[in-house]
Amino acid sequence: MLKDKTVVLGVTGSIAAYKAADIASKLAQSGAKVLTVMTGSAREFVTPLTFRSVTGQPVITDMFDSQSQFSVQHVSLADMADAILIAPATAQIMAKLVAGLADDMISLTVLATKAPVVIAPAMDHNMWESPVTQNNVTRLRARGFTIVGPGKGHLASGKEGWGRLEDTEKVLGALRMTMGRKGDLLGRRFVVTAGGTQEPIDPVRVITNRSSGKMGYAIAEAARDRGAEVTLVTAPTALAQPVGINTIPVNTAREMNQAVAKAVLNADVLIMAAAVADYQVASPSLSKIKKEATGRLTLELERTPDILGETKGSFLRVGFAAESEGLVRNAAQKLKSKALDLIVANDITQADSGFGTDTNRVVIIDRAGSVEALPLLTKYEVAERILDRVNALSKV
Repeated sequence: MLKDKTVVLGVTGSIAAYKAADIASKLAQSGAKVLTVMTGSAREFVTPLTFRSVTGQPVITDMFDSQSQFSVQHVSLADMADAILIAPATAQIMAKLVAGLADDMISLTVLATKAPVVIAPAMDHNMWESPVTQNNVTRLRARGFTIVGPGKGHLASGKEGWGRLEDTEKVLGALRMTMGRKGDLLGRRFVVTAGGTQEPIDPVRVITNRSSGKMGYAIAEAARDRGAEVTLVTAPTALAQPVGINTIPVNTAREMNQAVAKAVLNADVLIMAAAVADYQVASPSLSKIKKEATGRLTLELERTPDILGETKGSFLRVGFAAESEGLVRNAAQKLKSKALDLIVANDITQADSGFGTDTNRVVIIDRAGSVEALPLLTKYEVAERILDRVNALSKV
């Protein structure tokens, strides 16, 4: 999504300006060309050298700098941009954008561009809650700008409230979502499951597995970034709720089954990336089970719902197979028994592609029996390859 794209990063005069350096760094690590534009007030909080160091690109600070490569034509920066991100955005810059002013390089660039614009506000909570600011936010959204945040928490004033610059990952998620609004999955509706379900033993203990949910979340985000409307049904994870995705939290396999059955009513694609527990306790204790002198505890287990087997409809069905042996054979058998269109299998015994890792090495098998083994990739890259296959199948 961001590789080889030109992102203009506008940094304005907020104490949160130091956080923009992390945003710039993450953008550069994603392969984007980051051109940073700083207002005079922003330079009171952080120096241009910081951004030049993390992006490897020049920093624009003066719209009348005769030495700048952008001095010949002020709007050249606006023409180059694939997207503009203003983070942090003060109340002042938002008011300027509403009024159509162009008296600094950021407001000028936004006024002159046809690229999508994402704004991440950061200010005192009273300024954010001011009717004037809220009216400006409404008007910016009406013009098609994406507003991400602000978050709630401790502010520079020492008070608690809304006004913190949103976390870097959420800001970048909003940027990718905005850039992908006209992607190749535009108009498609995806339901994705993620995480490992938790089946209660008593109010304290559960039966679960080691799934981190990272693969399912990566698929949901990649689909969003290509223009799809995404519903994510997720078991408990340590991951932040992704931006722009309808997220439905569940705990047990039974809850996930009910949520999926409802979500797929209007879906085009179901991707079951969740690690659903095969068994649940037949009669969970309503109170905490005490330690017995014998040191033994016997639990009666029963099968959980077969979500893929029970969920029917006129949509593409993609399953996952986490195997420790017979990878292709077992995955192909699962694909056939559950009448799937596609199955993604990975060997959980490999340290770099098992549960909890940021990378994965998978084999994709389709309903025609074609087997494609992918090299070790990030889970987002794996998600992209899966979506490529889904997109191809939908056109058959």
